Amino acid sequence: MSYWFHRNPLKATSNLTFELRGVSTDEKTRRIFNELRQTRNKLLELLPDPNHDKSSIEKATTDYFSLLLGLIQPFDEGENKLRKALKFKWTNSLLGNVTQEQWDTAFEAAHMAINVALWYTKHAAKLAAKETPDMEEAKEVHTCLRVAAGIFTYAKDELVGKLAGNSTDNAVDTEGRVMEAYINQCTAEAQEVTIARAIELKHQASLVAALAFETAQLYQRADDALNSLDDKIVGKWRKYFQLKSAFYTSTAYSYNGEALLAEDKCGEAIRGLQEGVKLYDKAEQLCKEYASAKGLGTFARPLNHIFFRKFGPILKRTLEKCERENGMIYHHKVPYDPPQLELKATYGLVSPEAFKSIALSPLWTKDVYEKMDAKMAPKEENEKKADKEKDKKELPPVKEKETPMSDKDPGTFSGCSIS
Repeated sequence: MSYWFHRNPLKATSNLTFELRGVSTDEKTRRIFNELRQTRNKLLELLPDPNHDKSSIEKATTDYFSLLLGLIQPFDEGENKLRKALKFKWTNSLLGNVTQEQWDTAFEAAHMAINVALWYTKHAAKLAAKETPDMEEAKEVHTCLRVAAGIFTYAKDELVGKLAGNSTDNAVDTEGRVMEAYINQCTAEAQEVTIARAIELKHQASLVAALAFETAQLYQRADDALNSLDDKIVGKWRKYFQLKSAFYTSTAYSYNGEALLAEDKCGEAIRGLQEGVKLYDKAEQLCKEYASAKGLGTFARPLNHIFFRKFGPILKRTLEKCERENGMIYHHKVPYDPPQLELKATYGLVSPEAFKSIALSPLWTKDVYEKMDAKMAPKEENEKKADKEKDKKELPPVKEKETPMSDKDPGTFSGCSIS
């Protein structure tokens, strides 16, 4: 599978004991806080390793969020009395070890959901890096990326909106522009899998062209979402979006050229393919800029990767073929302007997989909630005074298990092995 994906690092968070003496008043209430601590620790233990099965992450996420919801959703009129009983601290995927903290369980839910979505993207990248993945693995890459897009969408639409003091600081993960970039990235990468399958199954060139053009537009939207943020922070990520947008626009011109040639429009085909070569050269330069760009995230040289190396010669051979046939058969004038890529895919387009709501844990009942004494919870203003006396330390980065990128030629154009 000749895919190469940029990945930002996981977010770090402080350890939480869920020790709320006085708030929990009996065995049932104490059990909930004990389970919250255990399920949170379990989920955080799994996330740094993309080799885990998807089912393991699904279970760990459900176990924790089913309990966490009891600190967020109302059991009666008004806000949940426990929602601001704990302080949560997180880093952001683009900002290194700098922390954010809030006394709000919705803040915890949003950041943990983003981390889970990042795991799905890393699991997909791990499978895509294999030398000879089969079609079932390609389908899992596709599914994981759609699931990640769905989780990012859920966090943006349902969780971030609950945060009263959501920061609009430069490039925090809960900022709308960053979330839009993640959603578009995951959707575009899933569509890359669709394009590879369409090529291997020899679908019509017009369909491949339309899918490639739609994918390029998704990457362009991801780049546009970040254009008002500090380039020192998002510059490397933006180079990734720009090179992928140029690459897939080039792909669209290439396959559109084939479709035009099949319609005996050789002059237009040549001009489109010339534009494709121009954009491929632009993508080549962007690959070099990406490799030398400073910033967090994947360290790679995409120019050397099979997804990029293999397409250039095919594009140039197609152009040479058209020029040869035009000189011998068609004798068409080559237009000055390239053909407009007004392409709409009739099928194969990807959308985020809707996040499946997690049910509240049966450990939570209204009776248990009413027995919780919120008046005994730590007060934010008291904690702020105590924090001033402490030396605030940055959180260390998450130690992630790295997945090597394969450059081996799998022997097919898309790099995907179909069985």
